[in-house]
Amino acid sequence: MSASRRSGATDELGPDGPEPGREGSDGSDLLAALLDGMDAALCAFDADGTVTHWNREAERILGWTAAEAVGRRGFAGWAVRSADAEEVEARLMSAMDAPGRQVHEFALLTKDGGRVLVRTQSAAVRGPDGKPAGVYCAFSEVHAQIDLERSIALSEALLEEASWGVVLVDADLRPAVVNAHAARALGAGRTSVLGRPLGELLSQGVEELESALTHVLAQGAPPAPADVWVSVRTPEGERRRCWRSGFVRLASPLAEEPVPLGVGWMFQDVTESRQAEQEASLLRFRAQQLHRAARAAAECEDPAEAATVHLDFALAGFADHALIDRVADGTANDAEDAGPVRLVRIAATPSGTPGPSRFAGRAGLPVRYGEGHPALQCVARSGSVRAGAGSVSAEAARAWALSRQWPADAVHVLCTVLRSRGRTLGAVTFLRGSGRNAFERSDTMYAEDVAVHIAAALDLAGLTGEAGTRADGE
Repeated sequence: MSASRRSGATDELGPDGPEPGREGSDGSDLLAALLDGMDAALCAFDADGTVTHWNREAERILGWTAAEAVGRRGFAGWAVRSADAEEVEARLMSAMDAPGRQVHEFALLTKDGGRVLVRTQSAAVRGPDGKPAGVYCAFSEVHAQIDLERSIALSEALLEEASWGVVLVDADLRPAVVNAHAARALGAGRTSVLGRPLGELLSQGVEELESALTHVLAQGAPPAPADVWVSVRTPEGERRRCWRSGFVRLASPLAEEPVPLGVGWMFQDVTESRQAEQEASLLRFRAQQLHRAARAAAECEDPAEAATVHLDFALAGFADHALIDRVADGTANDAEDAGPVRLVRIAATPSGTPGPSRFAGRAGLPVRYGEGHPALQCVARSGSVRAGAGSVSAEAARAWALSRQWPADAVHVLCTVLRSRGRTLGAVTFLRGSGRNAFERSDTMYAEDVAVHIAAALDLAGLTGEAGTRADGE
């Protein structure tokens, strides 16, 4: 059987036969190949309602071969119940006199006697004179059509109305399609982000995101969503955000083997909830540290040792170094009347190998703090002072720290006053290196809580000299 016969294609391309200079069989073979390669079932009728074309997909759905279908008049008695044949034929052939395409749904019969609900699209076939010469009818099973329509509707809804970000990333890891929500999250328009490297949109978190996308392209979707922290470049500056992200690999449905087209990336902004969780976790940890420090300090015979215990417990997860300075001449009750304040360092954490804080300053020599030093400001104001090296080179930051009598790697500083019984006893200084963030307001509150315990221990130990003077007088 020839290819044209298998697909139901007649040997004539029209009433005038094949075009001059071209063999009819070549045109028939091409037409047969096109019909057999279609994903939709297709049949065609001439003006009298006789079947002229029948492709392989129609054969797959109904079971009737092209040899059995081509040449029959209408569907009556074989592809449609006799009772329904007149109505079905009238609806199909009405397309000859109607503009555009018509859509219908009705039941067809399979060769084994079953029934299949199909959705058809029919339109008129025009002859060389422009008059209707027949009808072509493309049809598919209703459930398959509905699945396709649902898929299209879902994709359109995701890219237009979804309340979370949707980005289709191509195989080069560049955005190919973004929805409105994602465009707002990226701080740009829907078209301005297309084709741009992610590094132009994000300043931090790009490596983690590109690594995730590459993994999905190679291995498929991960089993669960993941939190990705990024910094988004916007005209107003960088914004730190946490996106709860899910990924799916996109593959072409038309290829025999899966060909990755890119990655579907869906995300929600969960920054506020994640920050709240982090803050709550940090508060719980710090409260536990204060509790543990109080219990450990209660077992110290020497109150001065209890002060360093509080300092060491405070360092965990909070700072890299810490210093305790006391007022050299006892206490500073009134900074304006007492003149310049001098501080003596009495304890410090080791700057090299980690370990417990060490006592220092037994000789009582003041620390060479210059005018405007944060520790002196802290004592003078009876409050907390935050400072930092700023955006400078590593050498400049080192010089900045050493000039203030701090460890060379200090970049961020928080000084908190030590007060007990209405008196200023000194200051405690917490230091962070370049690998940590600057001190924030919540850090200041925690440092002040620690300072209360240290000040009480120092006051009890009499390290300001007042206790020793009383003992000699007695």
